[in-house]
Formats: sequence, structure tokens, C-alpha cells
Amino acid sequence: MSRRVVRQSKFRHVFGQAGKAEQTYEDIRVSKVTWDSSFCAVNPKFLAIIVEAGGGGAFIVLPLAKTGRVDKNHPTVNGHTAPVLDIDWCPHNDSVIASASEDTTIMVWQIPDYTPVRNITEPIVTLEGHSKRVGILSWHPTARNVLLSAGGDNVIIIWNVGTGEMLLSLDDMHPDVIHSVCWNANGSLLSTTCKDKALRVIDPRKGQVVAERARPHEGARPMRAIFTADGKLLSTGFSRMSERQLALWDLNNFEEPMALQEMDTSNGVLLPFYDPDSSIVYLCGKGDSSIRYFEITDEPPFVHYLNTFSSKEPQRGMGFMPKRGLDVSKCEIARFYKLHERKCEPIIMTVPRKSDLFQDDLYPDTPGPEPALEADEWLAGQDADPVLISLRDGYVPPKSRELRVTKRNILDVRPPTGPRRSQSASDTSFSQQQQQQTLETLLEEIKSLRERVQAQEERITALENMLCEFVDGTD
Repeated sequence: MSRRVVRQSKFRHVFGQAGKAEQTYEDIRVSKVTWDSSFCAVNPKFLAIIVEAGGGGAFIVLPLAKTGRVDKNHPTVNGHTAPVLDIDWCPHNDSVIASASEDTTIMVWQIPDYTPVRNITEPIVTLEGHSKRVGILSWHPTARNVLLSAGGDNVIIIWNVGTGEMLLSLDDMHPDVIHSVCWNANGSLLSTTCKDKALRVIDPRKGQVVAERARPHEGARPMRAIFTADGKLLSTGFSRMSERQLALWDLNNFEEPMALQEMDTSNGVLLPFYDPDSSIVYLCGKGDSSIRYFEITDEPPFVHYLNTFSSKEPQRGMGFMPKRGLDVSKCEIARFYKLHERKCEPIIMTVPRKSDLFQDDLYPDTPGPEPALEADEWLAGQDADPVLISLRDGYVPPKSRELRVTKRNILDVRPPTGPRRSQSASDTSFSQQQQQQTLETLLEEIKSLRERVQAQEERITALENMLCEFVDGTD
């Protein structure tokens, strides 16, 4: 009689746990817009959530440590004239976030380290180029200030945020609405899914589709696709019978999937979140109350089911913390921020270990906040892997860096003289208008604080007078 051999894996016993009540963020009016994005973005400093807003679009940004009940008058970021559909933190600057909206624009914002007194309404730069609503945003993983957007006009635009200009426009590759876009690890390729039921791999700088698979999932509901660390593709979709599926594809053989997992029957689109360090993919369905997770390996059957985290409440959206924001002392390998109707709660994925020492095998060097390339270098054809950092001593976010935008003079097309120097966002000069806006905002906040302090002092004086009168009366 043969004995069944259990597969060896350090991630077999990963378990999920919801955060305690004091770790949640309460009284947040999460957006009710019908759009299949995650509605939440998080990094080691801030949590951003798309919220309900009358007469426009807004999202709220909270310092990660500011848990508990959120004041109903807490300032929001609200420059859009229609609902916000997607938000994404810059991977190379923890204070910079981009937002996309139904108003056809993309706005890039600098979030101050202090909590502002008033709503933030002035973006650093507004990017205009789409003719219909913009529903997808994704920053380049290794090049500074390169941002991708995809709109309802079936166009993908790649921008240089540092200059506010369009670098590339991919406008004749998708005949219908684009459902998802994902960069590969070094940002040389894109994977896209579309309403025409095709999965495409695109070289954006050549403007070419390098691989295409029609109907990787037979169902009519939207698909999602992401790259794995070794360049394979993971897709989520639906079978003809509306069963949700996860498939693994090899770009060199797009005919048949390397693995295909069927799960349950549901309408909720599965949002995949992939951790390249552990090669685990987490599947979160909008409207579901569970997170399934699978390990991707090099040995058949390639996709191994690990476990399911279940809770009572359905999720409206989900944020996924970058690896550098995790608590390595507690063997935390992933952290989600689950959106409810009126709150956000963290869900922590942990590998149980007895030792309190740093676990090298769980935490290989991971992408840090430094870009590997400038935007011009990437556009010229260079590729570079992410600049890695060690998490052995934990990660401390660097001090806030100003994103400075220098609009190029489109009338002056003379080539630059002298040797070309790679120009970073941190040493480009601020425009006069931007300086003036920043100065006015600071002066307004100082004035507001002074008025509040003066009112408090007058109140103290009045109370002291009342106290004196009371003491005199008792004598």
C-alpha cells in the first residue's frame, strides 16, 4: 500500500487573522461606484480609500497609525469633478498618489506628513489625454515617475509625471473596454485583459502585441491577469458555467494553460494580489467574504491550494501592503486592508514560527523605494530590475520627498547642448505657480491655526473671570 507524500512547503500553514477592534478604521463612507477596482491603496505610511462625495470625486488619506473612528470632517483629496475610480501609490515616493476619474483626467497628489486642516484640492499635475473615463492606473515598477493609465476609450497612455507629458499612447490594440493592465517585474512588458475576451502581452515601447490568447476563460464576465516573478501569467476568469477559475500560462506556449483551478460559482470578479517573494497569489472577490490563496511552484501541478481566510462580512474592496510595510518580527508575509460599508479592517497573513529571530527564508531582499531608471532611460529602451533592500532590521520610510514637476516648453525643440545628465524629480526646479500655491496653502493653514488658538485663549480668559467671580462671591 503506497503512502501519500505530503508536499513540502514553508507556506503550508499560512493563516489569516483579522485585526483587533482598535486596529480598524471606523466611520468611513466607502464609495458605492460600480467599478471593479480595489477602491483602496496602502503603503508603509498612508492608507487611501475612495469615498462617497457629493458633486465630484474624492478619496481620504489616513496616516497608517491613525486607527479608530475617523472624524466626519476629516479632510479629503477632492479635485475631480466626477467619481474617482482608481488610486495608486507611487512605489518610489510614499507621499505621492495618483487618482483616476470618470471626468477623464488623472491627477497626481503630494500628501503632506502632517494632517491638513482643509481638503486637498490642488494636484501637483493633471494629466489629460483620455476622451472617456479613466478606470485603471499603474505605476512603473522600476522607472521614476512613469505612470500608466487605461480609459473607457480603449486607450492605454504612459505618462512622465515629472514633466506632465505623454510618453506613449497605445490606441489601436484593444477593440473594446480594457479590464486590467499589469506590468511585469522590470516594466518591459504589459499584460492586458479586454472585453473582447482576449489576453494580450504587449511591448509598450515597440507598440506591439508579442503574445495573444483568445478566450483563456470561456465565461462572459471580466478577466484579470498578472505577471509572476519568472515571467509567467496568472489569469482569473469564469467558465461557461460561471465557475470562477485561476489559470497559469507560459508565454512560450499560449495554447493550453500550465494549470487550471476551478473554484466556486459566483458573480464577483476575482482580484489577484501576487507576492513575488513567496510566490503566493491571493484571490479576493468583490462581494465575497473570503480570501483564497495559492502557492505557485516550478513542479506540477504548479498551482497549489493553501487555504482560505473566511469572515462574516463581504468585502467592498481590498488594499495590499507592499512587503516593506510588514512586521517582520511577527513573521507577517502579507497584510490586506478590507473595506466594509463603513469601515476598513486589516487582515494579517502569518507563517507560524517558534523563533523570534529574523527569518531569512521568509524575507528575501525585496523591492525598495529607490527607482532603478529615469523615465527617459526607460523610454530609450533600457530595462533594469528593481533595486532591492533587506528587511532584516525592519523598514523605516524615508523622509517625505517633494515631487517636482517641470513642464517642458513644447515650442522649443532644439536639442540640449553639452553632455546629457539624467535628471531626477528631486532636483528639477519648482514652477513659480506651484511655489505660490504651496505658500498660499501654508499661510492659510497658519492663519486658521492662529484663529483657533486665539479662540481658545479667549475661552480660557472667560473661564478664569467666571472662576474669580465665583471665588469673590463665596467670600
